[in-house]
Amino acid sequence: MARKRGNGEGSITKRKDGRWMARYTVHTAKGPKRRHVYGKTRKEAADKLAKVLSDRIEGIDYDDENMTVREYLDAWLKGTVRGSVRRSTYDRDANLIRNHLSPVLGRIKLKKLSAAHVQHFYRDRLDSGLSASTVHKMHAILHKALARAVVWHMVPRNVAEAVEPPRPAPKEMRPLSPAEARRLLDAAGGERFEALYVLAVTTGMRQGELLALKWSDLDLEDPENATVSVGRTLTRIGGRVALGEPKTKKSRRSIRLTPRAAGALKAHLERQLREIEVLGDRYQDQGLLFATDTGGPINPSNLRKRSLAPLLRKARLPHIRFHDLRHTCATLLLTQGTHPKFVQELLGHATIAITLDTYSHVMPSMGDQTARAMHHALLPVEDAIT
Repeated sequence: MARKRGNGEGSITKRKDGRWMARYTVHTAKGPKRRHVYGKTRKEAADKLAKVLSDRIEGIDYDDENMTVREYLDAWLKGTVRGSVRRSTYDRDANLIRNHLSPVLGRIKLKKLSAAHVQHFYRDRLDSGLSASTVHKMHAILHKALARAVVWHMVPRNVAEAVEPPRPAPKEMRPLSPAEARRLLDAAGGERFEALYVLAVTTGMRQGELLALKWSDLDLEDPENATVSVGRTLTRIGGRVALGEPKTKKSRRSIRLTPRAAGALKAHLERQLREIEVLGDRYQDQGLLFATDTGGPINPSNLRKRSLAPLLRKARLPHIRFHDLRHTCATLLLTQGTHPKFVQELLGHATIAITLDTYSHVMPSMGDQTARAMHHALLPVEDAIT
């Protein structure tokens, strides 16, 4: 007895014109839809049916003949991106798709999207006033989405690969010199967030990592061996700040603290306990090291405007980004001859290549050192001894 086909498995029949037709079901945004493929022989139709059913097993179950770029990007976001990246990354990508990619490219059928469409889109976005960095982010999103469409056999090639995206200008790095770093920390002495700036300069932690620290992340028992564990970051979700996963796996790390940092943290704890005692029930304690007056997470933008900017003026220093304190930490260590591998681990870079690429221009020239090392390596033994 022939097995009854399951829903959507397809069927093959012979048409009056002599061709064989295989029918199957796809699911679209408007509900299930019947599709069909044809063959001169039953085997040809069966082979084509087997191919589309195989694609469906791999997760490709779309009406890709008529699917628009907007429909595909929405399906890709919800089916592939969501849950595989940090929520803040998902929100950023979704906003760029909703506000830029879909309004301009969305009506084009996915199979009809060309490199010329994409190149014109980039030019249009730049002319509208968007930065090259923002347009480059859109290119990265579109390239990744189309690469998945190629894997799913929905398009024959990734047209974004044939397009030259705008190159974002590198953000200017402005690390503080040793003398400037001392002035900053001296000016922060006695301030509410003194410990925050001491940690920023001496550990190179990212702003989000600092603002997500909890007292349970600290071990201050022995000031000479005090440590802080980095395991989360402050991120923005739906317009609100919240605690989230760190940037990369390497971002999870344990950092040895300097005695100055340990001392500043102990003083900060005493100050925070006094604030809690004064506020009583109005203080919603979440265990955060650095919190608002009522115990909640600090908005990074507010920190930069209300704390960092006045502190720089007080120290008579030029305007810098908070991230430049991280650069300050790295450059201070590298110019003192600290091995880049140790700096990579301190900063939580995913690879040492990132550290070297970022700070190669501030590292001492290795030319003379390598020449001297080779010279001594090849000296006769008696000369090397003397």
